[in-house]
Amino acid sequence: MFAFSTSSSSATLPVTLRTAEEKLGIDNRVASFTIPLGATINMDGTAIMQGVATAFIAQAYQIDIGLGGYMTVILTATLASVGTAGVPGVGLITLAMVLQQVGLPVEGIALIIGVDRLLDMIRTAVNVTGDSMVTLSVAKSEQLWDSDTFHRDDSDENEGKGGNVVSTRTAQE
Repeated sequence: MFAFSTSSSSATLPVTLRTAEEKLGIDNRVASFTIPLGATINMDGTAIMQGVATAFIAQAYQIDIGLGGYMTVILTATLASVGTAGVPGVGLITLAMVLQQVGLPVEGIALIIGVDRLLDMIRTAVNVTGDSMVTLSVAKSEQLWDSDTFHRDDSDENEGKGGNVVSTRTAQE
C-alpha cells in the first residue's frame, strides 16, 4: 500500500526492507543487498507500461510498427527501465525515448498523461513486488530464509487494526 500511494520505489525502501525481514522471513544479509539493487535496476512495471503504452499509441495513430518495431520496443523499454530513477512520473520521460526509437510521435504521450498517476502507482507496486519476490528467491537459494516467519499467523497482531489475516499453513505442515 505504501508503494502504491507514494509511486516511488526509493521512498518505499525502508518499508520493503522491514517487510522482507519481518513478514517474509528473509535474512538481512540478503534483503539489504537485493532490495536496494532491485529498486535501482529492476523496474518491471515501468518496462511493461512502456511496451503497452507504445502499442496503444501506435494503434491510436494507426501506425504499424511491425515485428521489428515491437522487438525494438522490448529491448529499449528493458534498457530504459534499468536506468529509470525510482521517483514518480519518470516513466513518461523514458517512454519518449522508446517512442522515438520506433518512429512514433512523442506527442502520443498526451493520450496517457491523464491516467499516468494511477498507472505510476500500479507500476511501483509491481516493481516493489518483483523486488520482494527476487529477494525471497535469492534467500531461499542461499538458505537464508526463515519459513516459520513467512508462515507465521499474524492475526493476533492485526486484531483491532481492521486486519483480516488468514493463515496459509496447512495441516500437513
